[in-house]
Order: sequence, then structure tokens, then C-alpha cells
Amino acid sequence: MENIANIAIVTGASSGIGRELVKLIDQEYASLDEIWVVARREERLTELQNEVLVKLVPCGLDLMRVSSYDELREKLDEHKPNVKLLANAAGYGKFGKIGQLSLDDELGMVRLNCEALTAVTSIVLPYIQPGGRIIQIASSAGFAPQPNFGIYAATKAYVISYSRALNEELRDRHIIVTAACPGPVETEFFDVAGESDRSSMIAGLPRTTPEQEARHVLAASRNGKAISTKGPVASGFRFLAKALPVGALLLAMRYLNKMK
Repeated sequence: MENIANIAIVTGASSGIGRELVKLIDQEYASLDEIWVVARREERLTELQNEVLVKLVPCGLDLMRVSSYDELREKLDEHKPNVKLLANAAGYGKFGKIGQLSLDDELGMVRLNCEALTAVTSIVLPYIQPGGRIIQIASSAGFAPQPNFGIYAATKAYVISYSRALNEELRDRHIIVTAACPGPVETEFFDVAGESDRSSMIAGLPRTTPEQEARHVLAASRNGKAISTKGPVASGFRFLAKALPVGALLLAMRYLNKMK
């Protein structure tokens, strides 16, 4: 009888938090046989093998395409692995007012940040055994509406709500779901988001590193936490979003944006 492989699956593994998660998972999950790494840029996934000891299985999938879900489903059905950890780190954002961004960008954020994350989770879930973990990369932007970053923030609010509900649903299966909610992180994100136009006060805030965020969310996952925030920006905004009415937060953001 063929042995069932113990694996982790990481989307968005070609850069940022996803890439750092792969390197840390390699160090912290000694029982893994493979890490399936998912991203559009397959050449970056191949290069990543030089930085880890565990076998990487590059999956060059564009999660903006619905056909990629079928490819992932077929691969899982073929190998029937035991997924110890699923980390959904694929996502992107664009600064700009709603209706002034291109429709492709507006819908693209919803498609990748919400639809793809949901699809990958549902496809992988049957292969996660008791004791498994799911990490969803959300954002502290999801704690409250963000003028000039509204669609991105709304998609991350979805990820937070979805993850908390899923964590409760999977309680009896002893599977922990953790939503990572970082503040600004020093990644390619701001290049894609259009930081140069300074269209959001978010762009000027202090940033953490991808390695710090990856290490923090892995620890939060091990400790069974539903939400992970690191540093004063993310933790402080989480507190304010709980303590203040949304109207008061929006008024404060309006004032701060005028001061820039």
C-alpha cells in the first residue's frame, strides 16, 4: 500500500509572506514530506527549492482563473495527501477611489482575495485531518472601512469573517483556522498597489517584514488563535476598530488624510 504523503500547501508562495511561510514551515514542520507551492510565477517557485530542505512541488497556477481550481482538485484527487497546513497567502490590493480604479482591478481584488481563497480552502478541506491548521492572510485593513482603499479592505473584512466562521465550524474536527491581519508589510504589495500616488495614509505607516509576519502567524496558529496581529499599527487599529464607532473612525481618517 502506498504511503500517504504529509504535505503543506502555500498559495502566493513566490514572494512576500507566502514565500517566508514556506521557509519557516520547512524548519518547523519536521514531519512534512512535501510543500506544494502555488503561484503564477513558477520560476520563482523553482528557485525557492534552493532555500529549503523539504521537497517542494511547484504548482504554477493562476488563481484568477477558475480552471486553476480544477487543476488543484485533480492533483489532490490523484495523490490524496494528508494536508497538515494550508496557507492562503495569494492576494493583492490597489489604492484608489471606488469607480476610479479600472474595473479589472476592482473585480480582480474580489476574485483573488475572496473567491480564490474560498475555492482553495473548500477544495483542500477534505484532505485536512484532525490537528491540521489553516492560515488565511487577511489584513488589519479589514477591521474597518478604508477610504481610498475601500475594495481591498472590504475583501479582507470578508476573509476575517469567513475565517472566524470556518474556525468555529471546524472546532469539532480539531482544525484551527487563523486569520493573519498584518499592518503594512515591506513587500512588493505597495509597488502593485500604487504607493507612489500616496492615495492612502496606509502608505506612510511603519512596516513589518514578511519574515516577522510569517513567524508570528505560525506561532498564533500553533497556539490556536483565531486572529493574529503583530506590532503597534495592526494591534492598535484592531483595538480602535473595536472601541470606536465606524463613523468616528471614518472621521479620523478623513482628518488624517487632509493633513498629509
